[in-house]
Amino acid sequence: MAMGETVSSQQPPMQALVVAEGRLAYVQNRVRPRPGADEALIRVRLAGICSTDLEIVKGYAGGFRGVLGHEFVGEVVAAPAPDWVGRRVVGTINVACRQCAVCLADGPEHCPQRTVLGIINRDGVFADYVALPLANLLPVPDGLPDEVAVFTEPLAAALRIREQVRVRPTARVAVVGPGRLGLLIGQVLALAGGQVMMLGRSEMALRLPAQLGLPTGLVADFASDSFDLVVEATGNAEGLAHSLRLVRPLGTLVMKSTFAGAATVDLTKLVVGEITVVGSRCGPFAPALRLLARGQVNVSALIEATYPLSEGVAALEHASRPGVRKILLRPV
Repeated sequence: MAMGETVSSQQPPMQALVVAEGRLAYVQNRVRPRPGADEALIRVRLAGICSTDLEIVKGYAGGFRGVLGHEFVGEVVAAPAPDWVGRRVVGTINVACRQCAVCLADGPEHCPQRTVLGIINRDGVFADYVALPLANLLPVPDGLPDEVAVFTEPLAAALRIREQVRVRPTARVAVVGPGRLGLLIGQVLALAGGQVMMLGRSEMALRLPAQLGLPTGLVADFASDSFDLVVEATGNAEGLAHSLRLVRPLGTLVMKSTFAGAATVDLTKLVVGEITVVGSRCGPFAPALRLLARGQVNVSALIEATYPLSEGVAALEHASRPGVRKILLRPV
């Protein structure tokens, strides 16, 4: 289905949250996706709002137009392989050619021809239905509630750091930004056995990480060069400046934020301090599902509210407020 297509008399309508030119709208006349030959049609059961969604509305990702959203759990209602029908699934968000040199060597995340669910040239999951290739789908284990499985994509993004950086148990580690993604990152890094400090700008922002058993502190209270590894997960330029200040010479700075606009920071320390900078994006879904099934990461404490899709505009407004935890959308 071409993005922006509206319903015709031959296609049943569905509800969706659509963004265009920085404006978000709830519509009830969006045409259902028409899956390709290798794709499944999935009924969305539950979707999660993340900071990237909020930044897209502001203009991040080059002014995306279409159905927003990429975190979801759903049920396959039609597929080229009948054994998929009826399964609960989650789906990786990068849809690639899987034939080019980049795909064959590095995987689909950097394919130059890729589309990205709800981000780049592909309608997302804030809708009744979504279409994805079977190659992108993973079955959800029986007994894993939708409210837990919906965290697979952001938890996978947190796990990506463990793929990219060797985290020594003795390393001094800080996560700057105790928000939705930061709390998952903190829990994942703590599984390595070390002490992970969650840093925020206010005592209120540190209440939930403290409840999860993670050490906490105010970012302004720590001296420069205090940590071997710093993960920036604030979603703002100020957080990037703090993170760069806190990482020690020869240390590692992992950057997780994506936001509209440009950050103005002094990069001299990167050169003088020989800082290793790691950009970190999408991660492995299968290990994320295993951690969720084993209960090794607490995601239930991160849920603040669930809205019907029909109230999606209000849900995104709620999610944009400072300090808000995960807001979920349920098509009904």
